[in-house]
Order: sequence, then structure tokens, then C-alpha cells
Amino acid sequence: MTQHIGIVGCSAEGAALCYKTICIEGARLLGRHAHPEVSMHTHSLADYVTCLDNDDLDGVGELMLSSARKLASAGADFLICPDNTIHQAMHYVERRSPLPWLHIAEVVAQEAAARGYRRLAITGTRWLVDSEVYPSKLSDHGLHFMRPSREERDAIDRIIMSELVGGIFKPEGIRTFQQVIERMKGEGCDAVILGCTEIPLIINDSNSPLPTLDSTRLLARAALQRSVTEYA
Repeated sequence: MTQHIGIVGCSAEGAALCYKTICIEGARLLGRHAHPEVSMHTHSLADYVTCLDNDDLDGVGELMLSSARKLASAGADFLICPDNTIHQAMHYVERRSPLPWLHIAEVVAQEAAARGYRRLAITGTRWLVDSEVYPSKLSDHGLHFMRPSREERDAIDRIIMSELVGGIFKPEGIRTFQQVIERMKGEGCDAVILGCTEIPLIINDSNSPLPTLDSTRLLARAALQRSVTEYA
């Protein structure tokens, strides 16, 4: 038996990559073609962006809770959200949620500590990089971090929200990420958090100046492990 995974989606590309990872890598734990039961619900990305633009984290939380209730009624045992940015509302969500959650930044922080990294570069949307989603979890594990400069944040945010979430992948966008990561490497970072679930679609260990922490796939693998081990 395995636990039923509920995915609270936000942006399509990141949610799709997370779902695909669960389904494909499930075979490693469960046998050929096998994976846990998975359900996903997502509100319109525009609804989330409107809340974020208005600094309405309670509104973000209500959207997440709406998805959580639908997934609970579908039989999910626990929830994940393959979107780093809206984890800003998790403090609002967790105490009202009908089901437990895996926190994406906690999963990444645990992996960073296990690999022996000490100073992490954070990349993601402007909303995510400006927030405490990653700093709070990294600090809990004794890890240091660095944020991109204001100009770099703006450039990365534009690439994510104007290109990546729509499935548009440009060489110029890849170069921008590489330049930002290279600069933070020079400032002492020893790994980079791909803190938007679309970033792994263009940046990985083969083209990044720093080792990558792929938040999308790490979350998917953590969900797989939980699904399997709860019944071990």
C-alpha cells in the first residue's frame, strides 16, 4: 500500500514537472510502471498573482485551502505544493488544513544539510526571494544564504513570470541565470537553490556554475518516500 499524494498546483510547468517526477520515479521504489495514487487541483494562476500583487497572503492561503479541501475529499492522505512562492502563506494554511503538508523549503534545507553545503544562493520570483520562506528553514539547519541583487531579482522575476511559466525557454534567460549564479559563487556560495519550480527546466547541474538543489524534484521525491514509508 502507498499513501495518496495530493498536489496543490499553482503554475502549470512546475506542477507538471512535479507530477511527472512522481509518476516516473515511482517505479524505482514500487516496480515497473508503478507509482502512488496522485490527485492534483489548481486554481487559476491569475488568481494567485492578483493576491501576490496586492500582498494578500491570506487570499493566497484561502486558494490553497480550497484546493486542499478538494483533494481531501478526493481521498488524498497528505499534500504538497510545487510552488515555492505561495509557501509564504503556509503559516496561514497549516493550522486550517484538513491534511498535513510537506514544506518545499524544509525538504530543500534538509537536502542541503545532508550534502554538506554551508552557504546557499537563493533564486526564484521576486516575491519568493524577498520573503523568509527559505531563510527561516535554512537558518533552522544552521545554513547561510545569499539573495541576488535587486537588479538580478528583477531580471530573474521577469524571466520566470514572462517566459518560464508559459513554457518559453530562451538562451538569453539561461545566460542570465548563469551570470547571477556565477556572481554568487564568487561571493562564497557553494550551491544554488532553484527556488522556482520552473527553473529546473532551464538550469541543472550540467549548465550551472554551482551544484543545484532542484526544489521541484526534491519535493516530488520526498512525497514518494513519505507515500511508501508510511506503510513500510
